[in-house]
Amino acid sequence: MAGQSTPDRVAAPLDRTLEKTEAVAAEVQRASDDLAIINTVLEQELPDEAQVGDVAQAIEHTSQLEKKLAESAETLAEVNATLAEEIEKRTERERDAG
Repeated sequence: MAGQSTPDRVAAPLDRTLEKTEAVAAEVQRASDDLAIINTVLEQELPDEAQVGDVAQAIEHTSQLEKKLAESAETLAEVNATLAEEIEKRTERERDAG
């Protein structure tokens, strides 16, 4: 019937949202990984006598940012898993109702 929703129409907006959040989560994880590499290089390649003052603060700041990004990526992954479960539940309900 014309007024009824199909499972595909119900899930489609959520599917697109999930795809977007998965892409964001992957990008955040890549940024975290890149920042971890940068921080490691700075810590290993700069002599200890250069790792003082502003340089030491910058190294510490990159380390903190990397941790925050990693935590954000983990949170996004959890949100994505919940969203995927909800999409599946809604799709099943629509199939059962249809």
